Parts: sequence; structure tokens; C-alpha cells
Amino acid sequence: MMNNYLNILVLFLILFTSCDDSKPLGLEKKTKIALRDVGHKLLLNQNDSTSLILPVKKLNSRSYRLEIDTTLTIEPLLLVEIISDSFKSASLPENYIIEVIQCRNNEVAYSFQKSTTIDKTVIPCGGRYLPVGFYVIEVNYAVINSNSSQWLYFLIPLGIVIVVIMLIFKQKSRKTPNTVKVQYEVIGSFRFYPEQNKLVKEAEEIALSKKECELLTLFIQKPNVLIKREELTKRVWEDNGVIVGRSLDTYISKLRKKLQSDTSIKLVNVHGVGYKLRIL
Repeated sequence: MMNNYLNILVLFLILFTSCDDSKPLGLEKKTKIALRDVGHKLLLNQNDSTSLILPVKKLNSRSYRLEIDTTLTIEPLLLVEIISDSFKSASLPENYIIEVIQCRNNEVAYSFQKSTTIDKTVIPCGGRYLPVGFYVIEVNYAVINSNSSQWLYFLIPLGIVIVVIMLIFKQKSRKTPNTVKVQYEVIGSFRFYPEQNKLVKEAEEIALSKKECELLTLFIQKPNVLIKREELTKRVWEDNGVIVGRSLDTYISKLRKKLQSDTSIKLVNVHGVGYKLRIL
């Protein structure tokens, strides 16, 4: 059973690591696709369907570069709109900085920051065009996204491990044998189980009626002591609202027959007074 739970754990971990697109490999692939889409739309906006979009380069775990093998002019607000749409379609993180860098002097000609709470552009302002030239576009994801992902990678497998451990312990607890000790009284060679209404002698088990069990319990509580008829009938019958005639004598007779195989114990009748359980 434990091996089954461990197999389930391994399967969950494999599925998590292979399907989670927020991992670095998934982020890299989707970013490259989104940036190529950005380059394609920028060229189409200039009626250019032939110029080459160079392969997107990964600068580090959080930075990527788009290069286009032709000159172009860039309108900042259009660039913001194109990048936002492409990144949203690719389900990429919403916290990043975009920089448009001039190839001739490697200076930032335009940049803007995008996040769930911030959307601001840096000069030149919207409506102005960057002059015709060679440009590269770089995207830098915010550090906070990386940290959040790292915690996610840690917490999800940890949660799975905790659930599997709880299931294992629950299964073990179900298999733990019942160690509750069954209470009984010893009467000669008999064992009397009042909670189960039975007498046991060696391998023989003798069933008792509820009234027989109640009477025998009273006698065991006071071995070798005379118990008056009035007390017996009151405790067993009258307390339950039942009025009896010869019922007491009838049940005493039944008990005698069930105890008769052991000569060391005997139910003795004191005529007109009551009964006692004599134990030698």
C-alpha cells in the first residue's frame, strides 16, 4: 500500500514539472514566440513582409533580445500596444521592462515598464516616432516573478508530500489491531462478560438473556452475600417499571442450569428471604 502512495507522489511530481509553463524552459519558449510576433507586427505596420527577423536571444534567465535585420521607425504607443497584446496572448508574466536600444551607439532610445499595478512610459512621449535606424528590443522580467515561481515550485510538491504522508498514516491506523481490553469477571471456571451478555468456559460460550446478565452482575458484586428478593426484583424489574410475580425464581433457575457445570459455584436459595452466589 505504501508503494502505491509513493507511485502516486512520483506521478504528481512528474506531471507538475512537465506541465507547468511558469518554469524557466516554458517561459523561454513562450517569450521567444511572443517577441517574434512583436517583430512580425512591427514590420507589417511598415508594409514590410520580407525582412528577416533574427532568432530571439536569451541574455540570462530573465532577459531576452529581439533583433530585426532592417531599419525601421518605431511609434512608442503602438509598440506598447503590440507587446502587451502579444505577451497577453502567450500568457506571459505581467511584470516586465521593455527597452528599445539603438544599435549604432547601444543607448536606450525608449523604454517602458509594465506590471499589474504600474503602466508607465519613459521619454520620448507617445505620438513621437523614433528615427529610422537599426534597433533591438529587450524584455527584462521583474525579479519578483522569479521569486514567486521559486516558492511555487517548493510549496506545491511539499503540499503533495504532506497529503501522501497523511494518507499513509491514515491507512496504517486502520490496520492497527484493536487493543482495547475486553472486561470480564472470573466466576470459578467461567469468564463472565457483562457487556456482551455471555459466559465462557474454556471453549464453550453460553449466551445469557438481558435479565440473566443483570442478575448475575448483582451476585458477582456481592459474592457469598445474601441478597434479598426485594432488592433483586427492584434492581432488575421494578426500576424499569415492570411488575413481576415468579419471574425472579424462573431466571434464577435458568442461571443455575447454565452454571451447573462448575461445582465450585452455586446459587443458594434462602427460603422466603433471597439468594446468594456461593463461591468456594
